[in-house]
Amino acid sequence: MSIPLIQQYKVARYVLGKKLRGEKRYPLTLMLEPLFQCNLACPGCGKIDYDSETLKRRLSVEEALHAVDECGAPMVSIPGGEPLIHKEIVQIVEGIIARKKFVYLCTNAILLKQKLHLFEPSPYLTFSVHLDGDRERHDHSVDREGVFDKAVEAIKLALERGFRVTINCTLFDGEDPKRVADFFDYVMELGVEGITLSPGYSYQHAPDQSAFLPREKSKQLFRNIFEFGKERGSKWRFNQSGLFLDFLAGNQTYQCTPWSMPCYNIFGWQKPCYLLVDEGHAATFDELMNDTDWESYGFGRNPKCDNCMAHCGYEGTAVDDTFAHPLKALSEFIRGPRTHGEMAPELPVLYSRHDRARANEIRIPVQDISHRSAPH
Repeated sequence: MSIPLIQQYKVARYVLGKKLRGEKRYPLTLMLEPLFQCNLACPGCGKIDYDSETLKRRLSVEEALHAVDECGAPMVSIPGGEPLIHKEIVQIVEGIIARKKFVYLCTNAILLKQKLHLFEPSPYLTFSVHLDGDRERHDHSVDREGVFDKAVEAIKLALERGFRVTINCTLFDGEDPKRVADFFDYVMELGVEGITLSPGYSYQHAPDQSAFLPREKSKQLFRNIFEFGKERGSKWRFNQSGLFLDFLAGNQTYQCTPWSMPCYNIFGWQKPCYLLVDEGHAATFDELMNDTDWESYGFGRNPKCDNCMAHCGYEGTAVDDTFAHPLKALSEFIRGPRTHGEMAPELPVLYSRHDRARANEIRIPVQDISHRSAPH
């Protein structure tokens, strides 16, 4: 099983507690960005598209841990930038572990080998290593040769020393399904705990907007990948719910729940999510949850959101559906994502043509909506 039982138990207890108290909106994972600076300049990421003074800024240990306490989510994902650049990242991680929160430290692994001795193996700590495919594909996606080999070397060393390790894989336009399936087989042979999977999202500040997948292409790509896995009998482990994978394959009609993975960074609490960076910030977590106009975001509500199927928006929806419909979730767990037949209908589009035209002006790809049907 890809996720340890202690983590499954604690997260399930947390979610059930929220449901018993009748809370409609609650965080599942805190996205904690302690810095934007990185040692790569990936064309599909715009995090380093800030002025030099902003890139020098860091969250202090106190600020980071206050955000963890304020949010209260049972899991904390630490992306960036590159977190291992932060001089106090060990103290931040140790402080989160002391609170019995599960930490996923996201890294491109360039610095992991030389910094690994600073960390202690723990069931609460996982290194989530960014790999977007095999050697050629990944080095192309990060625009630097040799990064794949460095990452694999660091992964092997971390596993030898008893650390939990997962792969964070984002897929972009032009992927070969068979090649992706081969890559999944390879990382399973490495012995990693699981794969965190997401289609490339329309990140507003990314230099290369052409790399992102339209929604329909995303669904078909994942169907093709999962079909290769079934044909081979591959035992892929994913660090995600089965219903989220079924959603990626076009079999679930879900709306985004951005509050399930709130983001805190050097500017404060980012509205509404990790991906939309120009919507403003809240000073406190309560302000984020209570004053954000959540109904203005999500598929069919906002053209900026229409091509997004990223886990930071939809994993929370899938988890909620798992608790609401456990037999459906069990069925999906047994059979895996359906790869043939009609896809689930999309939600209705509620925004105006003017909103769509405005989205095109800011270079957010919006697929043709004229053929979309209403949900069942």
